[in-house]
This record gives sequence, C-alpha cells and structure tokens, in this order.
Amino acid sequence: MPFGHRRNASPLLRLLSSLKRERRLIILASTCSVLNKLFDLAPPVLIGLAVDVVVREQSSWLAGIGIVSVPNQFICLAILSFFIWSAESLFEYLYGVLWRNLAQITQHNLRLKAYGHLQKLEMSFFEADSSGRLMAVLNDDINQLERFLDHGANQILQLIVTVFLVGGAMAFLAPSISFFAFLPIPLILLGSIYFQKLLEPRYRDVRERAGDLAARLSNNLGGMLTIKSFATESWELEKLRLDSEAYRSSNTEAIKLSAAFIPLIRFAILFAFLAILLIGGFQAWQGKLAVGSYSFLVFITQRLLWPLTTLGHTLDEYQRSMASTNRVLDLIDKPVLISCGTKTLKPENVIGKINFKNVCFNYNGRDLLFKNFNLEIPPGSTIGVVGPTGSGKSTLVKLLLRLYSLNSGTILLDDQNIEDFPLRDLRRTISLVSQDFYLFHGTVSENISYGSHNKSIKLIREAAHLAEATEFIEALPDGFETMVGERGQRLSGGQCQRIALARAIMKNAPVIILDEATASVDNETEAAIQRSLAKITADRTTLVIAHRLSTVRNADKIVVMDQGKIVETGNHDELLRSPGIYEQLWSVQAGLNKP
Repeated sequence: MPFGHRRNASPLLRLLSSLKRERRLIILASTCSVLNKLFDLAPPVLIGLAVDVVVREQSSWLAGIGIVSVPNQFICLAILSFFIWSAESLFEYLYGVLWRNLAQITQHNLRLKAYGHLQKLEMSFFEADSSGRLMAVLNDDINQLERFLDHGANQILQLIVTVFLVGGAMAFLAPSISFFAFLPIPLILLGSIYFQKLLEPRYRDVRERAGDLAARLSNNLGGMLTIKSFATESWELEKLRLDSEAYRSSNTEAIKLSAAFIPLIRFAILFAFLAILLIGGFQAWQGKLAVGSYSFLVFITQRLLWPLTTLGHTLDEYQRSMASTNRVLDLIDKPVLISCGTKTLKPENVIGKINFKNVCFNYNGRDLLFKNFNLEIPPGSTIGVVGPTGSGKSTLVKLLLRLYSLNSGTILLDDQNIEDFPLRDLRRTISLVSQDFYLFHGTVSENISYGSHNKSIKLIREAAHLAEATEFIEALPDGFETMVGERGQRLSGGQCQRIALARAIMKNAPVIILDEATASVDNETEAAIQRSLAKITADRTTLVIAHRLSTVRNADKIVVMDQGKIVETGNHDELLRSPGIYEQLWSVQAGLNKP
C-alpha cells in the first residue's frame, strides 16, 4: 500500500496522494496564488519609489535607470501601478476559480470514492457501525475538507510566499533592521506547531461527537413511529440534548484553544513593528537609511507580519479539515474482506444447482452457527426452509449472496465455487424478496424496475401482474407513476411486499429466494404471493424461508433447521407423519392446540 494511504501517515500526505489526478489543477491554482501575492506585494515598492522621487528628484532610483524627469518618473509609476493592480485582480479571480473548482472536484471524487468503497464492504461492517456516523463522514467531513480547499490552502501558500519574498527584500535593504522583523517569526511558527498538536486530538474528538449526533438523528428519524407510539418524545429529546451538548462542549474546548492563538501572535507582531518603526526611523533621521527605503520597510513590514494574524484561523480550518480527511480516508482504506472472483457468470447460462458443502460459519463475536453444514438444492426445485428463530435460515441466504465470508467449506453454484465469480455476476443470478423489503423514494414503476436493464413499461406491467399487484397499483392516484415515499411509507405493508415481489420477478434471475416474505403480511397478501409463486417458480431454483408453514406446504422438499443443523427433511405430508419440530409447528399454526 502506498505511503500516502497508510493510516499513520500525515493526513495532508494522504490527501495529496488521493489527489494525483488533480495535480495539474493544483499546480495552476498554486501558480495563480503565487503570482497574485507577487503583485500584491508590489504597492509598498511603488510607495517607496514615489517617496524616493519626491525626496531625491533627479537623483532617485528611477533616474538611475534613465527616467530623469520627475513628471516622467511619476507617469512611469502610474503605468506600473495600473499594470500591477490589474494583474493582481486577474490572478485573484483565477486562483479563486481554480481553488474552488479543485474543492468541488475533490469533494465530488472523494464522496464517490468513499461511497463506492462503502458498497464493497461486507455486511458485518454495517452491523458494527451506524448509518448516521457514515452519513457524517460522507457529507459533513467531506464538506469540511471543501471549506479548507476553498480558502485555507491559498492562504497558507500565500503566507509562505510573503515570508520568503518580503524577508529577502528586507534583508537586502536593511539587514540590521530586518533582524527585528524576523525575530517573532520563529516564535510564531513554533507556537503554531505547538497549538497544532494541542488542537489535533480536540478536533478529532469534535468529528467523533458530530458522528454520534448524526447517528442519533438518523436513528430517531427512522424510528419516529415507534417514538410516537410509545410516547417517548421527551426521553428522546433529552438523549439528543446530551449528544448535542457533548458536541457543543467538544467544540467549545477546541475554540478556547484556537481563539487564544491569535492574540499571542498580535503581541509578537507588535514587537516587530515597533522595532522597525523606531530603529528604522532613527536611521533615516540620521541619514543612514534612505527615506524611500524606510517608507518601503514600514509598509512591507505590515505585509509580512499582519497576514500572520490569520494564521490562527487558517490553522483552525486546517486542523478541522485534516481531522475530517482522516475519517474519510480511513473509510476508503477500510480493507474489503470479501474477495471478488474473475470467472464470468451469465444468468442465462445458470441451471440453478446449489450445494452447501462442509460449511462452517459464525458471526463476529458469536459461537459457531454452522459446523460442517451440508445442503444440496437440485436445479429447478422449490426448497422450503423452516425452523425456530436463530436456527440459521436467513444466514443461508446471506452466505449464498456472499454478504459474509465463510470460515471454511464451499458453496457451489452449478458445481462451481461461488467465490470464483465476480460478486456482481453472482448476485445478478439471484432474486431476493426479503421480509425487510426496501422501497426507494420514487415511482412504483421505478421501484419495480430497480436493478433491471430493461425498464419497458410492458415488462413492468407483466411483473406487476405476476405479483398480483396490478389491481391496487392502478387504483393509486397516478397508477404506476405514483410516488411511494421514503421506504414506501405511502403504501401498506402488503402493497410494498408485492411491489418487492414484482421487482424480483422483473429481475428474471434463475434463482429466487423468499426470506420470510410473508411473515408480516395479511392472509390475503400471503394468498396472492402463493399464487404468484406458482407462476414464477417454474423452471427456477427457489428457496423459500418461512415461519408460516403454509408458505412452504407445496415445496418439493422442506428442510427443518435447529441451531445451525438440519434435523428433518421431506415434503409436507412426510414430515407430518413423523413426530418432530415440523409436526409440532404445524399443529400449533393449524390451531390443533398440540404442543
């Protein structure tokens, strides 16, 4: 891994390493900043030359290069002034545009890169982190970096140019006096480094508190129905107040430290300015220093020292942005634990034979769920999987989709290890209808055609018809163009489930998985889904995971699981003839009151 991406490297080096594609834009923006500062420092030189003309007339410096007449010298200075001011304005415009464009491009690319990488991470990462914190990284932290690139980078660059150019000019004109101007600079720089070290952990804590606050808000907005139904608004408001107070307190500590920096700099600058004013003034009065040179030194000292007063603000922006940069790049550098194969897999070529062979697996921090687990699913068959909660039913789906990595063992699709296929190819062969269906904010037709290449309205309507969703969709205000709202909140649960089923049908994959697809729907919706399954499972391998045994009653084979093991197999009638878990569950659900 390149040094720039190591987590223990400087955040600035990590950022620059990620901006290799924008190197040309950085060079152009930096060049315009330097040229702008060169022309910005020219007016004190013009003032010194003008004073020199007034005092020395035909003996001035301009006269020494051939412009003898005093009027001509002033005309020359006027022309130079016009050129310098115009050039300064031009390059100020250019660096403003270039730095802001760089900020926008960087923000755009980093957000896409971070989100693209986020999608590659395994599900265990999302279970260990909060969506609110991730939102803060993708939004707030990247925006913080944008604010620094908009202004802070230019300010730091121009400050460096100022110190070197002005310092060189002062050392050339009056070395004995320039010493006093330079005296506070090492103190300011050392103070900056010291304050930077103090601020870094504080701003890191600020960003962490910001992530906690975002997580709280995201969690509460998603659970608003539960909050209202349990009348816990005051309790949640108090928890939000505590998180917001922690963020405010963290920011306050950082602000106290950063605010103290600027007054200390001002006193150091005051000392240098007074030294130039007094020592230089006495030397000019005694004739040891030209009046024009003294005028130049007085004005240029301000140009050298006063920009240092902005160092505190710039340093504050820098530390905030670097704390955010670390969080963004840490996300991008998060290793992807699930490898991607290279064998091409086309859905139209898949037969649908699935085989779990000696699979061992456990979730992070939990006991082993599967130990040498084996299950063969013939192509084109419908297999039902039932069992108590926590028996590992849904885990089979997650492993087949490669949302988690196996401890050991293999899962075969058409006698080939699924780890040999690209994740995109593998997942395109499987249509999943989950209990936790998710509808995106958009129209009904957009949700049905989600993930499908062919989005013709004819195919959308056919999928809706097979899912027995056409009737209620056409009764909606705008039919297939009705907006469903965030997470489908404008529709009932049964309507959302049937749209999710239509989406799976639209995908037209050779393997269909229903993971508790009828667990939270009414009897009418379950009956509709059952009728749909009879139509769409023909010639497809179908895996039906259910608590409701009526959903799997007509399956070719039913697998009963308990604690990660297969304890019973057979069709519905065979399992009822053998006393066991399935027979007990059926008795309870059928209302036979048998334990």
